[in-house]
Amino acid sequence: MTKQVDPITLQVIGGALHSIAEQMGNVLYRMSYSSIIRESQDLGAGLFDLQYNTLCESDSTPMHIGSLPAYLRGIEKTIPLTDWKPGDVVIHNHPYLGASHSPDIGVVMPVFHEGELVGFSANTAHHVDIGAATPGLVIDIPDVFAEGMLFNAVKLYDEGKRNDPMWNYIRGNTRVPGLVMGDLEAQIASAELGVKRFEELFATYGKATVQQACDQLMDYTEAMLRREIAKIPDGDYVAEGFLDDDGRNRGVHLPLKVTVRVRGDGVEVDTTGSSAQVPTAFNVPFEGSTKVACFFAFRALLLDTYTHQEHIPQNEGSFRPVAVTSPLGSIFNPIAPAAAEARFSQIQRLCDLIIKALAPVLPDKCTAGNAAVLSFASYSGVRSNGDYWVFLEVNEAAMGGRPRSDGPDTIEELMRNTRNNPLEDLGMHLPLICDRYEVRDDAPPGAGKFRGGAGVVKSQRYLTPGFMTHESDRNDDAPWGIFGGKAGSGSKVEVHNIHTGNLTSHPSKFSGLRTEDGDVVSYYSPTGGGYGDPLDREPQMVLDDVLDGFISVDHARDDYGVVLSEVDDGYGWQVDAAATNARRAELRA
Repeated sequence: MTKQVDPITLQVIGGALHSIAEQMGNVLYRMSYSSIIRESQDLGAGLFDLQYNTLCESDSTPMHIGSLPAYLRGIEKTIPLTDWKPGDVVIHNHPYLGASHSPDIGVVMPVFHEGELVGFSANTAHHVDIGAATPGLVIDIPDVFAEGMLFNAVKLYDEGKRNDPMWNYIRGNTRVPGLVMGDLEAQIASAELGVKRFEELFATYGKATVQQACDQLMDYTEAMLRREIAKIPDGDYVAEGFLDDDGRNRGVHLPLKVTVRVRGDGVEVDTTGSSAQVPTAFNVPFEGSTKVACFFAFRALLLDTYTHQEHIPQNEGSFRPVAVTSPLGSIFNPIAPAAAEARFSQIQRLCDLIIKALAPVLPDKCTAGNAAVLSFASYSGVRSNGDYWVFLEVNEAAMGGRPRSDGPDTIEELMRNTRNNPLEDLGMHLPLICDRYEVRDDAPPGAGKFRGGAGVVKSQRYLTPGFMTHESDRNDDAPWGIFGGKAGSGSKVEVHNIHTGNLTSHPSKFSGLRTEDGDVVSYYSPTGGGYGDPLDREPQMVLDDVLDGFISVDHARDDYGVVLSEVDDGYGWQVDAAATNARRAELRA
């Protein structure tokens, strides 16, 4: 039996692992060239053992780090453990072999100690263009091969020697080689740092101690999550919703259904009853995305770092108690060669439905309906010299009301955790101007004792002709209210031209839209659902929302039962207490 590592050494090694992952992430985003990595930090990095367990992870986008074990298992089908050599660098992005989706290219390097393979340093990052059918993003395409370059365990470096033909192949098959090759170099530098630091950890403490510490840390995290799951009453908890369409067949809603089965200290998420796979890229890779979304949902609900006094190591242990079932041939487990690039809105909704299903038994941990979608926009065009420019942008949204407070406004909610792009950066490098970027004011948040968050509106204006692809959803299915709260508002997309005045409305997702000089694309994100009875909201909070422009005086009266009277005090409104009491009594009756 291996000797247990003492608590002090265990904490020191655990801290070192987390520090290594953070350093890897910092190197990656600080050295990258494209704004989706350099500013939005759409990346993940960490260290892994020979069973491909996550030992540590950077504090970045959950989607990336959660999927890396699946990348490694996919790579093993081509490169067994016996074939790794010091100095190898492998790239991988195949969605049917573990990748989260094809633009997320993984970079993996082996870690050796005294000549023996002991683990891996790996990262993923979203690349701005991999030569797909439309610049940056794709939706309405026939199969996975239209997603662009697919790498299945390709050695970019073989024992430290660069594979120049492959390097040149990648450079020649992207619209923006300067960005993509620079980002790949940043990923390699990040992985190299992880290798160096992990090797130093082994040299300091020895192989047996480091490996035993990693096992104990994973067991500890697993035990913590199982302890929290065991507090939930056994049962089957169900939630349903729908997606707007598949990006091609307009008006055809796609059903979503989630059954959460709690048994003892384990849980299963079953998506049976959700839509069959679709003929566009609006499918979800099972290993690299569907399962990861479910892992994230339970860690976020039950092991939130900021609500636990105990330290929670971020590692594979948080994945083990969660099983995931999705029928083969469904939208959450498609059959090759179905395309599966545009997969993020679906997994956001999967997380939201898990929360909805568990709300009756976890009322103090669940929110009302969140925006639970992704507005992922690709703006592009061709410069006068014939070179492409491509810009990827993730827009914020809102969360639902919470047990003790309103839902946050205009944030990166649920699985996203990306950051916004500075408008100055946009204006300096691209023929785009941001005309509007503010809290949405055309549709109120869901009313409740604690209201939903307000959405965002972002308007980008083209200064030259170009193209646009928009990957999103939830124009039709507004975020739900809970415990008497009311639903929020759905999203919308509009394009108007400042020269002609022409205004058009668009579906939530579209591919390769041709844009003209002066076209302004405006995205309005969903607003969050309300938590609790709106008639229980403090009247002063309702007045504050009116004064802040979140809701109207009529909305205050009709949904909250708060009657406001005009006053000449510089603010314009005050609560009429007597009229409010009467109005609320009337509404309750």
